[in-house]
Amino acid sequence: MSVLLLTVCIGMQAQDNVIDEVAWVVGDEAIWKSDVEEARLSALYDGRKFDRDPYCVLPEEMAVQKLFLHQAELDSIEVSEAEVLQQVDWMTNRYIQNIGSREKMEEYFNKTSSQIREALRVSARENLTVQKMQNKIVGEVKITPAEVRRFYSSLSQDSIPYIPTMVEVEIITRKPKIPQEEIEDVKRRLREYTDRVNNGDSFTMLARLYSEDPGSAVSGGDLGRFMGRGELDPAFANVAFNLQTPDKISKIVESEFGYHIIQLIEKRGDRIRVRHILLKPHVPEQALDDSRVYLDSIADEIRNGKYTFEEAAYGLSDDKNTRNNGGLLPNDATQTSRFEMQDLPSEIAKVVDTMEVGEISKAINMTPRTGQEQTVIVKLKSRIKGHKATVSDDYQRLKEMVMQKKQDEVIERWIQDKLKTTYVRISDNWKPSCDFRYKGWIK
Repeated sequence: MSVLLLTVCIGMQAQDNVIDEVAWVVGDEAIWKSDVEEARLSALYDGRKFDRDPYCVLPEEMAVQKLFLHQAELDSIEVSEAEVLQQVDWMTNRYIQNIGSREKMEEYFNKTSSQIREALRVSARENLTVQKMQNKIVGEVKITPAEVRRFYSSLSQDSIPYIPTMVEVEIITRKPKIPQEEIEDVKRRLREYTDRVNNGDSFTMLARLYSEDPGSAVSGGDLGRFMGRGELDPAFANVAFNLQTPDKISKIVESEFGYHIIQLIEKRGDRIRVRHILLKPHVPEQALDDSRVYLDSIADEIRNGKYTFEEAAYGLSDDKNTRNNGGLLPNDATQTSRFEMQDLPSEIAKVVDTMEVGEISKAINMTPRTGQEQTVIVKLKSRIKGHKATVSDDYQRLKEMVMQKKQDEVIERWIQDKLKTTYVRISDNWKPSCDFRYKGWIK
């Protein structure tokens, strides 16, 4: 479904001198000139092109968003903090990748990382709420195979969509054993930090200096918001929720990300806000070398027919997320096993790019989201080369296009109907030459 959402607005320094005024009023909600200017700057950052005056397009998009938010409030549509945090993390990482570093991002927006994340949190909550409201509006839309075939037949040759190359991959993972002395050294350092805090040093300062969690270290280890037990690693949550006072430092806790000490900031009912210091035991290069040798020997045995790749994955892989699927890597974004090349982990995409179907790679190192280096061998299970869509090969993709079209039509009708019963006032300075997409704004 094409969601009528605004570009995320963070509010850059250039906007500070805007003299504010109310541009639009939708229901009892105002759209300010500063809001529009922030949206324009964000669109400029994203490289968005406008076919009409942005000072007409953007406030109209904001007004549509307010229609959905108002209806969502009436219908008690809610968005969980976990959903918001996931969206904020995605958007923050996108800015860091595009701008170059966290420090450059802060300089670009003239805000701290915490201030940027808070602005993104507000935008993410609104956008997710609008998505849920739209999903409710279009929830009854159904598509038949006959509609898909009619749609395809109606397309001109130039309009038939191009389907990019898609691949399916299987992996066998080896997590190198970390020497006990490395683990003991990490624990020793964490005990040292605990002693320093107990003797008067700032936990926040130590987290900034030493924590290996890039997402929270810049904020002194603060995870940034109140969180429920289910949003945290189980081992981390068990220790964090047992903390009673802010001056108490937790015992050392092991999670899938490494080893932590935790300090309570505040507890509200069944939600807590904490800060932590994370240290990760580092995998020695020799352990990685040994893992590569081991997996290369497994790959040779598969090539020689001793067992299949899938059998080896079931019995030997250390990755619980793929082991029971015979090593098949899932695409969480599409709920399938097919990936476009740019959506694969970068280390895997690099080797798959030149592989033949059925081929097994040499062992390579990769770093998953937990940040703990591991070794994998990769099998290219299938590759569907980029091509113009056909009903037989790409029915699901064409069905999605027809569904999109029908949902858009439902949304358009809903907006037009909603406009008939909603109070709208547009300042005279904001409407003289605007050719609005929807005709019901000016009554």
